[in-house]
Amino acid sequence: MTVPEIMAELESHGSESIKKILVKHGVKEPFFGVKIEYMKPIQKKVKMDYQLAKDLYATGNSDAMYLAGLIADDKRMTTDDLQNWVENAFSNNINEYTVPWVASEGSHGLEMALKWINDPREHVASAGWATLGNIAALTPDDKLDMDLYKKLLDRVVKTIHQTDNRVRYRMNAFVINVGCYVPALTQTAEDASKQYGKIEVEMFGTACKVPNVIEHIDKVRARGNIGKKKKTVKC
Repeated sequence: MTVPEIMAELESHGSESIKKILVKHGVKEPFFGVKIEYMKPIQKKVKMDYQLAKDLYATGNSDAMYLAGLIADDKRMTTDDLQNWVENAFSNNINEYTVPWVASEGSHGLEMALKWINDPREHVASAGWATLGNIAALTPDDKLDMDLYKKLLDRVVKTIHQTDNRVRYRMNAFVINVGCYVPALTQTAEDASKQYGKIEVEMFGTACKVPNVIEHIDKVRARGNIGKKKKTVKC
């Protein structure tokens, strides 16, 4: 499929009511308001295409950018590609999901994430913490830098209340991911959440709430799934 063909198909599934919902969740214009279920058939047809993904992302259309993440050839994405993507990831669904998906499943995720969390821009730092959380969910423990992740948990404790709105949200999600997917650090993650306590995140009129770290980890523990890694974070 070509970019014009895909854009036409996306537009045909656009919905004003979906747009209104997504705008409240931080999705930026331009976009059509396409449900993920309508992107899946396109993903199935294309499967994986490095250049097509980059071309779709370059349209600046949030629907197309999200789809680009689903079909990206993650291993071929260069550091320049990833930096370009995060620079232009102004929508929350792109900087907290699409870019972190592609970065964490590629070859440069850790390097880029550690760079991004030091960026003063909210959308870039958010992508960094989301990427680090995904890496914890994907990477076998024997290949995960435990000392680094302990330091990152300590950094969350010390800085979470001074960071930007969505960065706070993604830091908290990072602690959840470490607690759920890295058994050796589950207790450390729980202790970290107790130290920083409740955080406030502006949700702009949506029904979303900040997940409670301890409650979330307990639910995963009750299912016997602590440490059960994901094959992919894309959805």
